[in-house]
Amino acid sequence: MNTCVLHLLPACLVSPQLQLQTRRKLLNLPSVWEKPIFRSLQIVPSASSSSSTSFSPAEYPEISPGTRPKRKRQIAGIDQEELQDPAILADPDSCFCEFKGVQIHHKIYDAESVATNLSEEGTISQPPHANKRVNFPMILLHGFGASIFSWNRAMKPLAQITGKKILAFDRPAFGLTARLNHVNHSSQGSEDTRPFNPYSMIFSVLATLYFIDFLAAEKAILVGHSAGSIVAVEAYFEAPERVAALILVAPAIVAPLNLGHVTKDNSSGKSNQTEGEELEVNSKGNWFTTVFSILSKVSQYLGQAIMRLVKGMGGMINSLYKKALSAFLRSAVGIMLVRMIIDKFGLAAVRNAWYDPKQVDDHVLQGYTKPLRVKDWDRALVEYTVAMLTDSASESKLPLSKRLSDISCPVLIITGDSDRLVPPWNSERLSRAIPGSCLEIIKNCGHLPHEEKVDEFVSIVDRFLERAFGVQKESDLQPAT
Repeated sequence: MNTCVLHLLPACLVSPQLQLQTRRKLLNLPSVWEKPIFRSLQIVPSASSSSSTSFSPAEYPEISPGTRPKRKRQIAGIDQEELQDPAILADPDSCFCEFKGVQIHHKIYDAESVATNLSEEGTISQPPHANKRVNFPMILLHGFGASIFSWNRAMKPLAQITGKKILAFDRPAFGLTARLNHVNHSSQGSEDTRPFNPYSMIFSVLATLYFIDFLAAEKAILVGHSAGSIVAVEAYFEAPERVAALILVAPAIVAPLNLGHVTKDNSSGKSNQTEGEELEVNSKGNWFTTVFSILSKVSQYLGQAIMRLVKGMGGMINSLYKKALSAFLRSAVGIMLVRMIIDKFGLAAVRNAWYDPKQVDDHVLQGYTKPLRVKDWDRALVEYTVAMLTDSASESKLPLSKRLSDISCPVLIITGDSDRLVPPWNSERLSRAIPGSCLEIIKNCGHLPHEEKVDEFVSIVDRFLERAFGVQKESDLQPAT
C-alpha cells in the first residue's frame, strides 16, 4: 500500500507495526516533503488509539509549544522585562539629592574642573571662551520627554564662558529622577501636611529655586528649553529677585496674538464707564429714563447671576471631566495607551526635532530612550499628564501670555529657523511681548539649537552675557603688579 495513503488513514484502522514502518519510510522521503507546508502537518490520534501512536515533542521540536521562544516586551526598542532603579543607570558624573522626598538626578560642571579635564585629555591647550567670568551660575531646564542628556554637549562650553558652575537636573517623570508613587504618597495626612505633587509645575519651580540655594548663590541665570522655558519663567514670577536673566531656547510658550489687547480693553472699559455715568446724570428728572435705567440694572443683575450660575456649573462639569479623565489615564488601559504612544512616536519625535534627521545617531537615540529603563516610567508619565490637566495653582493665576510684559530681567530668546515643533514665528511674537528681550534665529537648525548647533548657540549666549552684564576677562579682574 502507498505510504502516503497509510499516513492519512485514521490511526484506529492501521496496526501499530504498520504505522511504525510508515513513519520510518516518511523520514526517508525526497526533499520535497521537507517543505514547511508538509512539516507543519500533524496527525491527531483518536481516543481509542494507543499511546505509542502519539507524536512526542522530542521528535518534532519545531512545533512544540514549550520550545518556542518568548517575545520580549519592548518600548521604542527598550526591553521592558528588566527595568531598574535610576541609581543603577546613573553616569559616573551623576549626582543625586533629596528635595521634598524626591531623589533628583543632576549634574554640575564648573570652569576649573572642565579646564583640568581638557588639559589632562590634551584635547585643547586654551579654550576659545576661557577666562570669561560672570557673577551668576546657570541652571539648565530640559523640555518635555528630554533629560540632562540634551544638555551634555553645551554644559562644558557654558561653564567656560561663565567661569561659574553650570547645573542641570532631571524634572520628575523624566531622566533618572526617582519616580514617586504620588497617589499613595498624597493620600497620607491632611491637605495642609500633604506633600507637593512632584509632577506639578509648582514642584519644578520650587526645585529650581532650591538649586539656586544648593549652589550657594543669591541669583542664577535660568536657561529653559521648550517646556523647560515655562518652568524658567514661572520661577521668575515666583521669586524675581533670585533670577539674574532668562535664556529661552525654542520656548514652548504661547505668545499673545494681540500685544495691545489688555490695554485696549482697559481703555474701552473706562470710556464705557464714563458714558454710563453721563447717561445716569442726564437721566435725572426724566421719569421714563429713570424707570428704564432701573429695569436695565435689574436685568443686568439677573444676567450676572445667571452667568455666575452657568460659570459654576461649567466649573463643576470641568472638574468632573478632569476627574474622569485622570481616572482613565491612571487605569491599565490608560497606561497601555501611553506606552503605545511612546513606542509608536517616541523615536520619530526625536528625529523630527532635528533639522537633519540623519544626524540622529545611535548615541542620541540611546540617550533619549535611557529613561525608559527606569522602573515605573510609564506611571510617572501618566501622573505628569494628570498634573498638567488638574493644576489648580495655575488656574488661580493669569495666563502666562498675559504676564510676559511684567518681566524686567534681561531675556534672550534662541530658536531655529526650521523648528517643526515650536514654529519660529511664535518666538518672534514672544520677543515682542517681553520688553527689552533679544531674539536670535539660527539658520539650518531645528528644535534643538543646543544640540545641533552647539558652537553657534554658545557664541550667542556669550554675546548676550557681555551685553547684559558686561562680562570681563579674568585677566582684567586681577590686580596690577
